[in-house]
Amino acid sequence: MERAPGPALEGGGGGGVARRSVRPAGLGGAAPPGSRQPGVETLDSPTGSHVEWCKQLIAATISSQISGSVPSDTVSRDYRVYKRPDKREIQDGHNGYHSEAEADQALRDGNKLAQMEEAPLFPGESIKAIAKDVMYICPFMGAVSGTLTVTDFKMYFKNVERDPHFVLDVPLGVISRVEKIGVQSHGDNSCGIEIVCKDMRNLRLAYKQEEQSRLEIFENLVTQAFPLSNGLPLFAFSYKEKFPVNGWKVYDPMAEYKRQGLPNESWKISKINSTYELCDTYPTIFVVPTSVKDDDLSKVAAFRAKGRIPVLSWIHPESQATITRCSQPLVGPNDKRCKEDEKYLQTIMDANAQSHKLIIFDARQNSVADTNKAKGGGYENESAYPNAELVFLEIHNIHVMRESLRKLKEIVYPSIDEARWLSNVDSTHWLEYIRMLLAGAVRIADKIESGKTSVVVHCSDGWDRTAQLTSLAMLMLDSYYRTIKGFEALIEKEWISFGHRFAMRVGHGDDDHADADRSPIFLQFLDCVWQMTKQFPAAFEFNELFLITILDHLYSCLFGTFLYNCEQERLKEEISTKTVSLWSYINSQLDEFTNPFYVNYENHVLYPVASLNHLELWVNYYVRWNPRMRPQMPIHQNLKELLAIRAELQKKVEDLQHEAATRSISSSSDRGSSPSHSATPVRTSV
Repeated sequence: MERAPGPALEGGGGGGVARRSVRPAGLGGAAPPGSRQPGVETLDSPTGSHVEWCKQLIAATISSQISGSVPSDTVSRDYRVYKRPDKREIQDGHNGYHSEAEADQALRDGNKLAQMEEAPLFPGESIKAIAKDVMYICPFMGAVSGTLTVTDFKMYFKNVERDPHFVLDVPLGVISRVEKIGVQSHGDNSCGIEIVCKDMRNLRLAYKQEEQSRLEIFENLVTQAFPLSNGLPLFAFSYKEKFPVNGWKVYDPMAEYKRQGLPNESWKISKINSTYELCDTYPTIFVVPTSVKDDDLSKVAAFRAKGRIPVLSWIHPESQATITRCSQPLVGPNDKRCKEDEKYLQTIMDANAQSHKLIIFDARQNSVADTNKAKGGGYENESAYPNAELVFLEIHNIHVMRESLRKLKEIVYPSIDEARWLSNVDSTHWLEYIRMLLAGAVRIADKIESGKTSVVVHCSDGWDRTAQLTSLAMLMLDSYYRTIKGFEALIEKEWISFGHRFAMRVGHGDDDHADADRSPIFLQFLDCVWQMTKQFPAAFEFNELFLITILDHLYSCLFGTFLYNCEQERLKEEISTKTVSLWSYINSQLDEFTNPFYVNYENHVLYPVASLNHLELWVNYYVRWNPRMRPQMPIHQNLKELLAIRAELQKKVEDLQHEAATRSISSSSDRGSSPSHSATPVRTSV
């Protein structure tokens, strides 16, 4: 089985049991990054300095003789094989060989070189263009000459002269923008390509201008990187890899609600949205209060933005306190009311006999919510909802988060100013926004667990900050979601099923890099999860590679998991039958993604410390392209070795348990009629 790509590398190679709240022990700080180099690119601009870029371009191409391109319209499966020269050509000297033996040797050398430079292909992947002697301007190693291959999935650059071979393997889905820059020097027209990526790096390529008309490198990159903008399908529909596990079966809503003890006397599973008429961005199945009639649900939907009514996300197994999610009420500037909505929230509160209060967590800043109210949106007026308490979590909007990530990219790629590292990270406010999300989720989890009070969570439309908060709170409250398959189900449920707009926020296959709807919402969520794994290193079954792999394939378009904006769109595009699930890949090799230190803290509630002095920048993700920041041995390799040791020790424990049980039985038999002694089995957790 061919392995799906992870991070592309440069340079080679249950009830009745008392629940406990857990708080982390002391934590270490972020590792100090490396040295400072000139020339920092920005997220939105193709160059940090246009003049500097032109200088690099001239230096890279002024003395190079770039040739050997293969036109895109002539690429075929024969591209790898050098043709054997005809004997008559050898005799005539037309090929520069003096003998057939020389020609044979040249043929063998040529084929060997071609095979070394060959781009590995996935099932269903096809080559669109190949070019020899393209210069990759590496910010860490300088200019590197090699062969560039563009397929319908990736851009593959390889230099076989270095030891180890230099490889740049970039899924085209990570590309945000491709820009061409031309410069003339000493009569030669050189062409540069600046590739701005979504995964915290920029790439620069250079070649002779006259080659562009024949090879059309730029046009091929643009066409294949942005297929939807060019009338082409996303590569996920062409990917034909077969896996032994069907990832599309990871999440079954009926099974998940049954796991939570639903339906019960207070909550029912509703299918009113079976044709997506009530809410086109919600799933067909969700949980609502038992006593609410369908007619009332329709009226509530008319009063909530985008029809996103309050529905249950999670219920406490003992207190029956619930987390429900929705969008903002459409009260408008005139404080419009809806008696059905008011009664609906009262019913949610009544379903929990432990409390006579309902907490409404509005993720937005109060000032922004007021602005939304003036435009027809708004928030619940406590006078209309007498038993409800409204709390604003003051979390910034998608535009602020996008700008914060742009600033973060500026300071981590391609170079790092070590002397100003801490102040530079602080100036991006990225960790502050991560802190606010974690703090909000802790408040929600604490109200449910300690306060035994039901909560309602919403932002404006209920698909960005709402998903972040509900899923993080559920991760803190429910140990099932801290397992690999439980976490996959959490993402499928709270993010994919309930309509986080992945296509809009990520921009899959779309060349509109300046789209104001793009924002790193899901990235922030996974960053928060990573922060929790740092504070509770034994509480999660998955490791860091698991989180990074999810992020890489959020962009790659290799799998269908994160494509499109809602369940209705995915059903229309037949995602589950025409594409492969990311979970098929992950669940087929669980050892790669398993945390060897994992202990199942069942019924433990995790309360991470949401304080800046307990948070750190996720260097292994944001700064991973800098070779100076890369560990000498990959961390996941160490984890795999520890996993093997754990399995070996666990086997020894089981053998000892079996031996002890056998001896106990044998001893009882020998004593015959003597008083029986019960053997207590050895229970050891490794």
